[in-house]
Amino acid sequence: MSNIVCFGEVLWDVFPNRRTIGGAPLNVALRLQSFGHEVSIITKIGDDEDGDAILKYINDYELDSTYIQKDTELATSSVEVKLDSQGSATYIIHKPRAWDKIALNQNTIERVKQSDAFIYGSLASRSQNTKETLFQLLEVAPYKIFDVNLRKPHYTYQLIKDLMKKADFIKFNDDEIFEICEHLSGKQLQLEDAVLYISKYTNTKTICVTLGANGALIYINNIFYYNEGYSIEIEDTVGAGDSFLASLVHQLLNKNSPQKAIDYASAVGALVASYAGANPKISNKEIEEFINVKTQ
Repeated sequence: MSNIVCFGEVLWDVFPNRRTIGGAPLNVALRLQSFGHEVSIITKIGDDEDGDAILKYINDYELDSTYIQKDTELATSSVEVKLDSQGSATYIIHKPRAWDKIALNQNTIERVKQSDAFIYGSLASRSQNTKETLFQLLEVAPYKIFDVNLRKPHYTYQLIKDLMKKADFIKFNDDEIFEICEHLSGKQLQLEDAVLYISKYTNTKTICVTLGANGALIYINNIFYYNEGYSIEIEDTVGAGDSFLASLVHQLLNKNSPQKAIDYASAVGALVASYAGANPKISNKEIEEFINVKTQ
């Protein structure tokens, strides 16, 4: 199994009727951990009850918490989540919070240097402190995976361009790649043309786009691979894309074929959307049975 570092925000997702622990880097880390990889997360929490609860949650999952920092001034993050009738989420993300000041130190530098994959998103770079830390870690990371998370107003196109150009592998959803391509090219491109445009613009060889209920695609070694999606009754979509990415990375790092990887990741993303919350426990057996049933 592989040695992986996830970087960025951890937080409480606050729904109208419940609170759950999440944040894309943590969701990805927990799913990768469930597949048996050695995973660490670099983040920052507040010195408060919400932070203590997140730390306990992480330790209960036996995820490496060595690189979790504490801030004595800024609070642990919480995000207001609103779901529409299809279970799709929109977010209100408060600022500043503890993960806006993730600090650089020698321990985190060494941990990233030793990793097989370093996974980062765009949201954590909304503040100068964490942005500077991330860009310095990107200089030493051997293999860099960029999980684009466009959350208005927490990004600029210049930031997204800079982060894309550092990546070896970029993952978008369809709305994100169309928005970015239209800004960069001044044109509305078809999906495959958008992927090719980003690949050339950023010199990135591996690009994945999730397509909601219509599945996903991955472009790798100049070839497109597709999954058309799995029909499932959606509870909510929070964390589904994160588990998709973790599953895709898991498959690719294990040297499975791109087609098997995209099929497996799409199945896990669908299964997560059928549960409430970002991090339901799903066994390998459940995943394999789901794929077998859906492909018969």
